[in-house]
Amino acid sequence: MSQILRELLRVSERAANIARACRQQQALFQLLIEEKKEGEKNKKFSVDFKTLADVLVQEVIKQNMENKFPGLEKNIFGEESNEFTNDLGEKITVRLCSAEEETAELLSKVLNGNQSASGALAKVVHQDVAFTDATLDSVEISIPQDTLGIWVDPIDSTYQYIKGSTDIKSNQGIFPSGLQCVTILIGVYDIQTGVPLMGVINQPFVTQDPKTLRWKGQCYWGLSYMGTNIHSPELGVSKGKREVQQERSSSEAQAPHPFSAVISTSEKETIKAALARVCGDGIFRAAGAGYKSLCVVQGLVDIYIFSEDTTFKWDSCAAHAILRAMGGGMVDLKGCLERNPDTEPDLPELVYHVENPGATGVDRWANRGGLVAYRCKKQLEAFLSLLIQNLEPWETQT
Repeated sequence: MSQILRELLRVSERAANIARACRQQQALFQLLIEEKKEGEKNKKFSVDFKTLADVLVQEVIKQNMENKFPGLEKNIFGEESNEFTNDLGEKITVRLCSAEEETAELLSKVLNGNQSASGALAKVVHQDVAFTDATLDSVEISIPQDTLGIWVDPIDSTYQYIKGSTDIKSNQGIFPSGLQCVTILIGVYDIQTGVPLMGVINQPFVTQDPKTLRWKGQCYWGLSYMGTNIHSPELGVSKGKREVQQERSSSEAQAPHPFSAVISTSEKETIKAALARVCGDGIFRAAGAGYKSLCVVQGLVDIYIFSEDTTFKWDSCAAHAILRAMGGGMVDLKGCLERNPDTEPDLPELVYHVENPGATGVDRWANRGGLVAYRCKKQLEAFLSLLIQNLEPWETQT
């Protein structure tokens, strides 16, 4: 299984290169937007876009994994449809061809004959990368390949990717919006139990060179299987994160609010009011479900909470796997609020193998009860206890 994770890390970096390349030239980027069809829209947004970059990233991940691990392709699921319609009304299925020239020719049909754009994209799509990690290389774990399923969110926070803001200032290390909120998410789960096993979060836009304006990214991973729990060394507390945590610890020692949380700008007022009483000033707003989960993974906040049903399995699986490797997890918020601890000792962790009954389109894979991402189970229990005390009856919010 570690071989699969190594390959996922490598293809995630290839995917990040595509995302960065498509953002590099504004004239090129304007060609890459096509509005999603009605059945594919996330109802959270009035206008939801997919980009050719999304689809290229997804197809690179899928086809590389298929080539490396034959048979795995039947269990790789992505957010995006890989069908585009050009100005002539032709439907084109985007895929990664065996040769760069063939991919360029296919992309040229999508881009209405724009040869220079097609050639540039084909070049970066076929560009290979090397990825090594000594921590992962020292671990060998075997698991039957046919028990694995993979969720792919090729570019999470597409709106921030399209908008492309680069001048957003962080709040204690957390960006409320901007390219830093964009992530590539790959989560592996057990198709029998739905338990997340491996996760990769690639953040393509972390730092920008002020002279060349080129971006560098960062990749995070975790593996949790049969008592083995390991994660990328970057998730050790860095100097910057340690200073933020020490700053919070000193202020929390004198304040009645021991928790910090990251939330969506669209969070319900009842949840925000309760959080204000539980977290005080330790509430941060940020774009992107993947990025908000990453803030928990990085230790920038204790909790990511979202009460709406507009995140999906591809949004949460990767971070959930990494958090499990760190001793945390991701639970169903509604299930937690309705749970009786005396009769239900186990927390309702999210699972990834079952569709929502009666749902259609993308809603089949929605996290219907909302979610809470956490780093420590005891901390989560204490947080939920305070949240419930400060929250109006759950029935009034649904």
